This record gives sequence, C-alpha cells and structure tokens, in this order.
Amino acid sequence: MLRYVGETEATVWVETESPCEVEVNDARARTFHVEGHHYALVELTGLEPGSTIEYDVRLDAERVWPEEGARFPPSVIRTFSDHRDLRVVFGSCRVSLPHEPPYVLHHWEDERAQGIDALRTMALEMLDGDPSDWPHVVLMLGDQVYADDLSPAMQALCESRCDSSGAPIDELADFDEYAAAYREAWTEPVLRWLFSTVSTSMIFDDHEIHNEWKISQAWLDEMRSHEWYDRRISGGLMAYWLYQHIGNLSFEELRDHDLLDRVRGEEDAGPLLREHMKGADRQAGHSRWSFCRDLGRTRLLAVDSRAGRDVTPGARKMVEPGEWAWVARQVEGDFDHLLIASSVPVFLTHGLHFLEAWNEAVADGAWGERFTGLAEKLRQGGNMDHWASFGQSFVAMGELLREVATGEHGRAPDAIVLLSGDVHHCYLAEIGFPGGTEAQSAVWQAVCSAYRKDLDRQEKVAMKLGNSDFGWAVTRALARAAGVEHPRVGWRLDEHPTYNNQVATLDLAPGHASVKVETTVDSHWKDPYLSTVFEQDLTCGVPAPSG
Repeated sequence: MLRYVGETEATVWVETESPCEVEVNDARARTFHVEGHHYALVELTGLEPGSTIEYDVRLDAERVWPEEGARFPPSVIRTFSDHRDLRVVFGSCRVSLPHEPPYVLHHWEDERAQGIDALRTMALEMLDGDPSDWPHVVLMLGDQVYADDLSPAMQALCESRCDSSGAPIDELADFDEYAAAYREAWTEPVLRWLFSTVSTSMIFDDHEIHNEWKISQAWLDEMRSHEWYDRRISGGLMAYWLYQHIGNLSFEELRDHDLLDRVRGEEDAGPLLREHMKGADRQAGHSRWSFCRDLGRTRLLAVDSRAGRDVTPGARKMVEPGEWAWVARQVEGDFDHLLIASSVPVFLTHGLHFLEAWNEAVADGAWGERFTGLAEKLRQGGNMDHWASFGQSFVAMGELLREVATGEHGRAPDAIVLLSGDVHHCYLAEIGFPGGTEAQSAVWQAVCSAYRKDLDRQEKVAMKLGNSDFGWAVTRALARAAGVEHPRVGWRLDEHPTYNNQVATLDLAPGHASVKVETTVDSHWKDPYLSTVFEQDLTCGVPAPSG
C-alpha cells in the first residue's frame, strides 16, 4: 500500500508471509515480526516534487509487484508540490463482502446484502480513465473493518477459535482475527491496485473495536468488566497501529516515533505492542492517533474523535485539553485550504444535533436523577456519540473555526472543510458565525458515508425522521427544556441527506475548492458505475446565518 507521500518522500507499507528484505525501487527495509505476521514500512527519499514515479516491489530481490500478467496500470508515486492541483477522495464505512449476489443487493432485499461497493466502483472507473484524473489521496474516515459485523469467511474463522474467555463468537476477538479482517478488506485485486497507486490516510471509528466504542463511561465500565475485553482492545489497537496508523505519519514523525524503532528491534514485537496498546486504551491524556500532513498547499488535520475521548459524566470531552492544544497548533500557518477530518461529524443535521445535545444534558441530570438511566439507554441504543453529545468540545471546535476563518492563526485559508463519515448518509452543510464576524474563509461540513454499508428499511425511516424539519422542531424543543444553550455557530444544509453507497471527491486549487458526491445507485453489479448525486463549489458561498 502506498501510504504517506510528501514533496520528496514517500512510504510503502508491505505485509509478507515470512521474514525478508523488501525493496521498492532503490529503497530497502527488513521486515519486522509481530506474533507470526511480518511487515515492512519502506521509506523512499530524494524524490522530485510534483513528479510521477513508477515503482515495483521485490522480496529478497524477487519481484512480486506488479504481479506477472496483471491487467492493471503500473503502480506510481505522485509527489506533491505547491503548484499541483489536488484531488482527495473521502468517505467511511466499508464492509468486506463478495462482489456478487446476494451481497450486492440492497439490505432490504436480502439481510446478507450491503449493496455495490462505491470505492471499488471508483477504482474500476480509474482503470479506463485518464491517469491525470486519478485522485492523489484516498481518505478513509473510519470503519475500515467491522469487528462486529463479519463476512461469512470471517464468521467461520471466529467460530473455529478455541477460547474459554466468553468472547462473542460473532465478533473479532484477538490480533490474529483482526489481521485476517484487514487482509480480507484490502486484498481484492482492484482495491489492492488502487491502494498501491493512490496515497492513503486513515483514521478509525467505532466498528474497528465495537459499535459503541467509548460512547460513555457506563459502556466502558461494562466492557472492562469482561475477561475478554483487554485481549480484544489490545489486539484491535495493535492491528490499527500496524495496518493504519504508522502509514499516516510523515518522515519527521516516524523519526520521532520511538515505538516503531523498538518494534523493529524486537525478535517478536507482539508482547511489546500488546502491553503498549493496553495502556493506550486506558490512557488519560494526549491521543496517540491524531496526525497532520501537508498535501502541497492544502493541510490535512485528522483528529482522533474516538480513542482519545474523556467520557467522565459531567466533564465529557471529544478531545482532552492537551490534545486540543496540539490541534490548535496545527491550524497555524500559510496554506490555501484546511481539511479537518473527524470520523464523526461535528455538525450533524439539526434534528440529530439537538437530540444528542438534549441527551447529554439529561444524562448529566438536567431532568433529575430518575431520567439519567433512561438517557444512558437512549445514548447507547441510538449511538448518540457525535460532537453534539460532547457539548464542550462542540463549542471549542466552533470557536477554533471562527479563529481560523478570521485569520487569528495566520492567513485565513480560502476554504475550511470538515470531512466526516459514520452516519450512513451524505450531506453538505455551510457554516456561519455570529453577526459582525469578519470571516475570510468559506467553512463547510462535508459528510460521506458509506462506501459500502446499506441501511435497512427501519434504519432509513428512523434516520429520515431525525433529519426532517419535524424532527428538528421536536428535538430543539427538548433541548431547550433541558437547558441546552443554542449554538453560537450556525449551519444550513446546502445538500440534503442521501442514503446510499457513495464516494466523495474534493478538487482543490489556489482560490478554488469543490466537492462532488457519486453513488452506485441504478448500476449493475457486473458492470457498476458511479452517477453524480450533487456537485458544489465551496469557495463562492455566502456564510450561513447563525442559529
């Protein structure tokens, strides 16, 4: 997989069957070992800015990629420069299932089905398209694997385990199973080629561990009471660190990353990583997972909105203060566009926003102690864990956006775009600030979900009700009755929710930003294609009113 790419540097991530030396063009690295699995992160340096370089991969001098007789174009590394226009594909939520019936049907037609894979469809269209139109980055905004929604192959693997801990038989339980799930997700031939030739950045969300991962302190206490949870969380975070996180890091961050150096020096780094990840799950303080990278004149800031949460009742924070100080430092500088990636949306549709804000207030005692238990049940049952349900952090993010848009952290970018997934629908919201704010940047929330995760009829009806004007009126009244303050930052939907398998594309250039969302709806699984849901210019809008 092609991972980090800068102006003169790049990394290629490889998993192998046995120990070996991995060679990518003239760069080499020895594999490192983790509990029977072997990996390498090969670092290429001295590349030309704004260039396109073909590459191959050799193991102990034998070429293994591109595969002999492959029908795909050569894998390439395209370095960034200040003068290159940028195309970023983003989205979230992709289950791993066969690309044939019944799995390509709608979920309401067959409970095993999840529709046609929008990300794979995009890759198929790339094969016949002009390479100059290919994206430069694919941004995966969470749920790259589903630990609690298994494919038939993964279900069979989990059922074969010998385990007396009581771990759920229909969910991933340990590092070996996670490693198998990642291989299943990324080795489909077309996607394997896509990930070899387009730089990828990734951040996790709940399903990498569990549907309600860190939704509340009550949930966390319950999970930690089970014997099997420590094994699951350490195995899941070990896999995340190996398969997703280290590839996100710039060369400067890799050189400061003492854990990678220690892992490379171990005969078997499994015990080291396992112990480290147990601590990561229980850590109070700075997240270990947020990252920042520059894509030419565009800055991408990915904020961990899952593992680093503080879920203490009455003091809930999506991002704790030390981590937030780091986030605020990353928005300083001179760049044309700022992309802030959070797996869960900051700005939900209004009905869902006020519902979650009400729920947090009631869970904290706004309606008395007898309602707190009910609010907790609703929180877990309704997956109410977005920024709206972490009110302090929602306010802080709104204030940070205002500061950046008015130039308090340096030259105001042309556009600030918050990128999110998770909610299994897609929409575009324009953000505005209180009257008198002299914002110089257009500010947007763009949500694209899912690459492949089809809602059933009941889920879709509930989501449409929550996203309706009626839902907004009801939940706003509830929030007022619970003492929730009205947001100082306002937003309006420029593109209303759609509920299909979808993929989004950002086109960025100096003075220009636009977004396009495409879906697989109405195409056939044997010859799938994407059709446009909406396109929107992001640099010419009028700021939305507050409220």
